[in-house]
Amino acid sequence: MRRTAVLGSAGTLVAGTLIAGAIAAPAANAEGSSRGWSEARGVKIAAERAAKKGIAWADCPEDWGFAKPIQCGWVSVPLDYARPYGKQIKIAVDRIDNTGTKEERQGALIYNPGGPGGSGMRFPVRVTSKNPLWAKTSKAYDFVGFDPRGVGHSTPISCVDPQEFVKAPKPDPVPDSEADKRAQRKLAAEYADGCAERSGWMLPHMTTPNTVRDLDVIRAALGEKKLNFLGVSYGTYIGAVYATLFPGHVRRMIVDSVVNPSREKIWYQANLDQDVAFQMRWDDWKAWVAKNDATFHIGDTPEKVEAQWVKLRATAKKSPLGGVVGPAELIGFFQSAPYYDSAWVPVAQAWSKYVAGDTQALVDAAAPDLSDTAGNIASENGNAVYTAVECADAKWPTSWKKWDRDNTRLHKDHPFMTWANAWMNLPCATWSAKQQTPVQVRTGKGLPPVLIVQAERDAATPYDGAVELHKRLKGSRLITEKGAGSHGVTGLVNPCINERVDAYLLSGKVDGRDVTCTPHATPKP
Repeated sequence: MRRTAVLGSAGTLVAGTLIAGAIAAPAANAEGSSRGWSEARGVKIAAERAAKKGIAWADCPEDWGFAKPIQCGWVSVPLDYARPYGKQIKIAVDRIDNTGTKEERQGALIYNPGGPGGSGMRFPVRVTSKNPLWAKTSKAYDFVGFDPRGVGHSTPISCVDPQEFVKAPKPDPVPDSEADKRAQRKLAAEYADGCAERSGWMLPHMTTPNTVRDLDVIRAALGEKKLNFLGVSYGTYIGAVYATLFPGHVRRMIVDSVVNPSREKIWYQANLDQDVAFQMRWDDWKAWVAKNDATFHIGDTPEKVEAQWVKLRATAKKSPLGGVVGPAELIGFFQSAPYYDSAWVPVAQAWSKYVAGDTQALVDAAAPDLSDTAGNIASENGNAVYTAVECADAKWPTSWKKWDRDNTRLHKDHPFMTWANAWMNLPCATWSAKQQTPVQVRTGKGLPPVLIVQAERDAATPYDGAVELHKRLKGSRLITEKGAGSHGVTGLVNPCINERVDAYLLSGKVDGRDVTCTPHATPKP
């Protein structure tokens, strides 16, 4: 799940016919409702149509930033799968052919990086950049990326003017008073209203099951009888729902850094669980900073590092750094450390410079760039999709008393992210579009073994999510990176994991039992 955007208006923080018809029709939703059967029929019709049409591959538009030999194209899908002959929207896709021989080719590998709101269009760049982790796999597979519905080039949605969205400083997400809470509630409600005003026609259809149906139509358009899929973070929930609705369509599936698929977790409780995990990983990072105090000079114990953080927040709250970096912007920057080990050194370096008297390094790192209009459009769009999907996927509490009670309680022992996370999600409490019941994720007929990869101390997708999905998908295998916590494990160098990912994608091989791997290398200052 994604926590890398700042919520602009709410002022807080924070992915032929024969081919389509040869496979059994997809399962209806768990309720077996008439609409569920209509959607199952609709996606079959859309997939047959896409298989006939294919994809007209061409050089990518110049402003998309993908040079040859990467190619781009479009797949048309129904806005509403219950009305497959009604309004269609376009999904942007790109690909690079497998690097091996025709005989080595096993098909297309489709990727989703998470979000909701993340674009997978950079996936083919792993081949053009000669990323060594993917050299063997790319011999066998075309690498295919796509912008999910509402994202980037795929009928993008918006909730607020992008330049307004990134303006800073924003209010401190940690409230000092009931008045602060009322102000944040007002901003969250205004954000929800903005989504309805700017993108209301799309909002009822911005669901994970619809993205999953789009994925199956893309599979058919590619000419693939079955799906090969790599999903990271929220992409694991796309994978879990796909495995439930289309179990017989899966050939290979890897899910990395797993969203807990339980209906009771999607999405309100999942975000509360995330607050606890972020605090754990924040504490891990503080201990590392303290251990390397000879380099960073921030504090030689975790307690001293925390004291420096509290002091920094208070200073920025009283007088925003550079006039633009307050506590909200600090959290937006510092949260990348508990998220990704690759951020440990750069975040500590910027902070170290600040402690030594160089404020500008931290301002440059944490402040928005109003001149980057394209980047700001992408950030606003990503946050809009995040909100739209999570709000539409499930019914959210509407009682402010519940939100206030739950987050006040959590904040006492988990202060790093709790209130920032709460305000980011609060628009769902006043969401005007229909909210669905989450799919009951489970094993269906024909589902092959799914490979699950998870770091034990992941902040964004806590470990219990991987265990829960493992229980629900019979025959799946779980690889645990013990003692590690970086989000997105398959992109890191760890031979114990990398070799098993290759073996699974190339041969379908999984271990006879679950595997525990030692952690990847700890970052060095």
